[in-house]
Amino acid sequence: MADCVFCKIRDGQIPSFKIYEDSKALAFMDRNPLNPGHCLVITKSHAATIFEVEVLDLQAVIAAVKKVANAVKGAVQADGVNILQANGGAAFQSVPHFHFHVIPRFTNDGKGFDWKLVPGDTQQIGMNGERIRAVLR
Repeated sequence: MADCVFCKIRDGQIPSFKIYEDSKALAFMDRNPLNPGHCLVITKSHAATIFEVEVLDLQAVIAAVKKVANAVKGAVQADGVNILQANGGAAFQSVPHFHFHVIPRFTNDGKGFDWKLVPGDTQQIGMNGERIRAVLR
């Protein structure tokens, strides 16, 4: 896609710090890292969200995410790693190209990514589960 920033990075039109590449996936350092070592793993084929990505590309990119996450954790000696993937503006996806964030986390790093556990309405949870099961059939 001509105006996609990640496609431009993939094609070398925008400089990046590439760290991994195979036939279907590309990983590069995030220019706005949450923590040192924060990187992105994208599909080489353009797809805006998980709803458009081809299954073979999805399989390849998640395998690349695992490799990259292991490397990031070891390289920066992280205590943990968040794998984040967002779809659409309501989910805070800022670049419409399917990608994962690999974010190293450190004990007491002061970064947020937690929410308070508040029990949901059991009846509503069950009804939503039924709706989802029906769509999956």
